[in-house]
Amino acid sequence: MIVTVTSPETKRFRFNELEEAPLIVDAIYEGGVKGNIGDDPISKLIPGCENQGGFRMAGGRDLQRCTALVITSSGADPDWPDRLDPETGIFTYYGDNKRPGCALHETAKGGNKMLNLLFEAAHSSGGRKLIPPVLIFVNTGAGRDVSFKGIAVPDVVNDGGLVAIWRQTHGFRFQNYRAQFVILDTREVCKKWLCKIIKRDACKQIGAPDSWSKWIKNGKPKALLAPKTVRHRSKDQQIPPTTDKQSLQILKTILDAVDHDPCDFEFIAAEIFKMVEPRVFDIEITRKTADGGRDAYGRLRLGGGDDESDGIFVDFAMEAKAFSFGNGVGVKETSRLISRLRHRQLGVLITTSYVASQAYKELRNDNHPVVIISGGDICKILKRRGLSSPEAISRWISTILSSGARSS
Repeated sequence: MIVTVTSPETKRFRFNELEEAPLIVDAIYEGGVKGNIGDDPISKLIPGCENQGGFRMAGGRDLQRCTALVITSSGADPDWPDRLDPETGIFTYYGDNKRPGCALHETAKGGNKMLNLLFEAAHSSGGRKLIPPVLIFVNTGAGRDVSFKGIAVPDVVNDGGLVAIWRQTHGFRFQNYRAQFVILDTREVCKKWLCKIIKRDACKQIGAPDSWSKWIKNGKPKALLAPKTVRHRSKDQQIPPTTDKQSLQILKTILDAVDHDPCDFEFIAAEIFKMVEPRVFDIEITRKTADGGRDAYGRLRLGGGDDESDGIFVDFAMEAKAFSFGNGVGVKETSRLISRLRHRQLGVLITTSYVASQAYKELRNDNHPVVIISGGDICKILKRRGLSSPEAISRWISTILSSGARSS
């Protein structure tokens, strides 16, 4: 889920200021208070923009006519978890075919069709000149207020920029897009430039953000990167909130499945890590009687595939802990993992719960190379892959535990 955290220093613009307000990254733009569609802040902030929907086009619904494109997300749909990763500058957005009954490109507002056109055009210099500015907003959770996240371009550099994925609802299968955009490295988008572009009064490059102009020319996006300053997460940041019933049910389903034998979670954890790192090889679960302090070990290939580089393999050791929400992983468990790591080895700690504060701080303050996947992370990983219901989770677990890998 996308969560916007505000502070007293966050720049805010009131509803009556929006027509003249600049577009500043992470600024808050307040909605109206009349309780009707006229409270929408984006249509006042972006001239000519539609006043509802998550995928809004100004000017027209094709590349030749569209002069600006606004993507707005509530981040509240657990089955379609739009997400901004501030550290990489990647915004993941799910298209508008979210129910059975329509073909991939036959949605009411044409959002998926436009996504396809955007990503096709992004591969060539001529095509990029047709692409309108893509402006990303997310709801703050307070009324109709939104936060501006930046100007974005289609990600055609990394794998998985635009992927058609299958989902099912009540037994009916259908496809939707998962699209990745790169938020460009610019703090503010010039409002005068944007207004002229929307009205077709100027060339797209005149007055444009420098990162936008360079991308149009060479197709190499410079992302807005924001590394974390706080290196450890609190308990509340690691587990789902009590209001997220779906995520809590996912974790309960996993815990129920391994209740008779907690060691079964090791096999589940191994599959979760392979979802996160598809270039994991030779992962094996150690035997209960001689695990040497490890639940699993394997190798991770760095450098892409064989046809992309002469890469290297890094060994890793994994600890898997199926703990209830009130029981955190402590120093005892993290020390056990650290003690087994040799030079140039990585550690992976996966838990249905959380890592306690002291243990987490020691890992990060001492720069131990340990990946932490907590209960909340597990829920996000599974939901992004269509595993969001107890039935789907149970079938997935059953497949894992009935495979030959379990006999390792």
